[in-house]
Amino acid sequence: MNWKKTLLICLGILIAGGAVTALIFYSEPTASRTGATKETAMLVDITSVERGNFRPTVRVMGTVEPDQDILLSPRVSGQVIDRSDHFTPGDFVNKGDTLLQIDPSDYQNGLEQRRSELRQALSDFQIEMGRRDAALREYEIYGDTLSEERESLVLRKPQLEAARAAVQSAQAAVEQAELNLRRTTITAPFNAHILTRNVNVGSQVAPGDNLGRLVGLDTYWISATVPLSKVRWLRFPEQGSGQGSAVRIRNRTAWEENEYRTGSLYKLVGTLENQTRMARVLITVPDPLAHQPENADKPPLMIGSFVELRIDGRELENVVRLNRDYIRKDNTVWVMDGGKLDIRDVNIRFQDAQYAYINEGLDENDRVVTTSLATVTEGAPLRLESPPSGTEQDTMTVQMN
Repeated sequence: MNWKKTLLICLGILIAGGAVTALIFYSEPTASRTGATKETAMLVDITSVERGNFRPTVRVMGTVEPDQDILLSPRVSGQVIDRSDHFTPGDFVNKGDTLLQIDPSDYQNGLEQRRSELRQALSDFQIEMGRRDAALREYEIYGDTLSEERESLVLRKPQLEAARAAVQSAQAAVEQAELNLRRTTITAPFNAHILTRNVNVGSQVAPGDNLGRLVGLDTYWISATVPLSKVRWLRFPEQGSGQGSAVRIRNRTAWEENEYRTGSLYKLVGTLENQTRMARVLITVPDPLAHQPENADKPPLMIGSFVELRIDGRELENVVRLNRDYIRKDNTVWVMDGGKLDIRDVNIRFQDAQYAYINEGLDENDRVVTTSLATVTEGAPLRLESPPSGTEQDTMTVQMN
């Protein structure tokens, strides 16, 4: 076979192959897309709401402070000759308990001297009274008539007044000496907790010296700041009488989970806190160190502690209480109404750390959607996981093309 014949055979095979390929390509079936769309109601959880009267809680933080806080100082000078064993940091004393005794010897001697001077003044006064009586008798015997001024001199009235003044001065000196003697005994001015002591037996003290620091044992204060918008919902004692809003106190860092103390609102301080611009309030806590038998099982408050406060607000009437997590953007609430989503605008009268209190926008037994939805559209179909009989059924539409 010559080369020309071989070439023609190969060319024929190529042409036949190309024709078959073209036939296959142009005769391939065309794919058409068909599908189904399924619109399914969104699965949600709900909670029913009801109206009523509720007492909200204002949560703030505060710092424990002493109600009574003094630096003990002597009123007289001298050497300390005795000290009470209870005058020790950390110990407790009752009002009137003796803490220190300053040497009273000098003051006892001074008192005796003042008493002697008083006796001398009384004696001089009695002598002058006798002289006045004698002058009066002579004046009456002679029956002279004198001017008021000369009569006063004849009857020794100036001398009598001077003697009386000397007696009064001597009496005052005795009282001052007795007072100084009593001041050599230093006592607790109130039921107190001893924080510091700066003297001991043998110390020389003078008026104004710092002997130690005492704080009141009966009551502590807690100073806290409250947002101005919430102050009007708090109740303070009126004119120093009655009791303010109840307060529950917790120290999360030091106390057990179920431990707490109770107190009450005492005063609204008339200034704003410089940095936060919030209102300052004082809470009073009785028996802060749990000394009384009824508080024996409660934790003590420590001065300077940072504590959590839950203050009871004024009662809100005819409102719906709803968890704050269910308040949506722009103060709206999602409600399931007739199997569809109803986006309600609500008026929130008050919010605390956990709840929102709504007076407009929700009705009794409205079913609030608690599930977070990715797509929120007014009227979107909703369904429950296990809807009760007689309620809305799932909505489903199937379209086939």
